[in-house]
Amino acid sequence: MAEQKRVTYTIDEQGIATVCLNRADKLNAIDMGMFQAVNATTRALKKDPSVRAVIVKGNGSDFCSGLDVKSILTSKTDAMKLLFKWWPFSPNGAQRFSLGWREIPAPVIFAIHGRCWGGGLQLASGGDFRIATPDASFSIMEAKWGLIPDMGGAIAFRELMRKDHTLEMAMTAKEIIGEQAKEYGLVTKIEEDPFEAAYALALECINRSPDVLAANKKLYHNTWWSSPGKALWLETWYQIKVALGKNRAIAVKRERKPDDKKDYIARQFK
Repeated sequence: MAEQKRVTYTIDEQGIATVCLNRADKLNAIDMGMFQAVNATTRALKKDPSVRAVIVKGNGSDFCSGLDVKSILTSKTDAMKLLFKWWPFSPNGAQRFSLGWREIPAPVIFAIHGRCWGGGLQLASGGDFRIATPDASFSIMEAKWGLIPDMGGAIAFRELMRKDHTLEMAMTAKEIIGEQAKEYGLVTKIEEDPFEAAYALALECINRSPDVLAANKKLYHNTWWSSPGKALWLETWYQIKVALGKNRAIAVKRERKPDDKKDYIARQFK
């Protein structure tokens, strides 16, 4: 019997891609195959101009229970493959697992239920939005195994949480639930049906120009921690690129004639 694909995705007629972590029998725990499948998926979605928004969910009882410790840590070769990098300031395979979602020029929304622990939390933190059930649980679990979070958490957590909350979770491996995770900044919204809410948010986003979505995402990722000068320069440069694009004129027409909305053309902003 062929092994089930670790990650699957479909793109509907609206251009909304639904990505599923597909290792439900192991609570979507992350093994080498999951690392490879997620990284291949983000590369494919990044290159596909038809993708207007992305929703990521987990099949089964949990979004992702974290690292499959037995699988990864028992293979020194796999661990070295994940941690190896040619250039110290570029992401390795484990870090791309989270940071790769940032490179997709469209909104990425994580729909979370059940456990979102360890590497699963770092994965979800790489998205633009996180919508979770009230009873979803979150943990920076790595301390339990004598490790530190190393899948891009040093970037994602500092943008989402206060430093003391991050240190508390990373040092204790404590578990927090729904509303507390929202209070800490890990969760954007709490909803009973996070996928339905994620899809509704995706529809709101794709009502706007794909160039605007891509430019906003790139602008804020590139300037959130930059100098004021760099932020002002990129804001102006990206605005010029967006304003000169064909989708800008289409956006104006759509607002002036809401009953006769013309479709946007494929994303031009890069």
